[in-house]
Amino acid sequence: MNHAFVAALAAAGHTAESLAGQLGVHPKTVARWANPGHIPQSRHRATVAGLLAKDADALWPDVVRRREPVWFRPWVDLEREAVTLRSFQLAWVPGLLQTEAYARATLAGGVLTPEAVAEFAEARINRQAILGRGGGPLLIAVLDEGVLRRRVGDDRALMAVQLARLLGHAEAGAVQLHIVPADAPSYPGLDGPFTIADMPDGSRVAHVDSAARAQILDQTSDLVSLERRWERIRGEALPRGRSLELLREAAASWT
Repeated sequence: MNHAFVAALAAAGHTAESLAGQLGVHPKTVARWANPGHIPQSRHRATVAGLLAKDADALWPDVVRRREPVWFRPWVDLEREAVTLRSFQLAWVPGLLQTEAYARATLAGGVLTPEAVAEFAEARINRQAILGRGGGPLLIAVLDEGVLRRRVGDDRALMAVQLARLLGHAEAGAVQLHIVPADAPSYPGLDGPFTIADMPDGSRVAHVDSAARAQILDQTSDLVSLERRWERIRGEALPRGRSLELLREAAASWT
């Protein structure tokens, strides 16, 4: 439990319900902030700290120690609070399911220094804690088969370990995993990866990557377009059982 937040809430004479009323959020959202790893979105953080008469870094010291790129932090905040995450990936294993070696390999070879690669890979692995805790989001991941077949890094063993990790998550039911097979015809996923997050208050936001930049979308028209694309991609993906068979075959091919 985040004892600093709970103590500050009591000292200020607030309950989850009263604080939620001032912020315009659901009381369950405020209650989640008492759990380790749950941090208010940046748009609420300063307001909450002010209402509780505390510094934000005293209530949520993890914010100060964050290692992910500054531009990515608003999405990480949303990801922590999400009820469901629906992720389509065309080229990479989703960050929430990557091994450390795979994460480092995807970050290396570009403009990042070795120190930055290490920091960003650590941040990516730390994000995965949301999948192992009670009340964390359900992750539904749809991957193009090319993700399983394309080597990342120089060592084939890296891919074997990564696909074993995917298989473990999928077989345990911790993640709903579906694969779009290589023989599928041209489909909307070829336009690029995206993630849709369903939030506790019923709202939805999306994260879209491109070669130029990543952005968070919350406009209705954008979300409707992505929802339609998601449904069409799911229509091309294999059901769970056949996806697991394909994943097992791909994992064996790297050993």
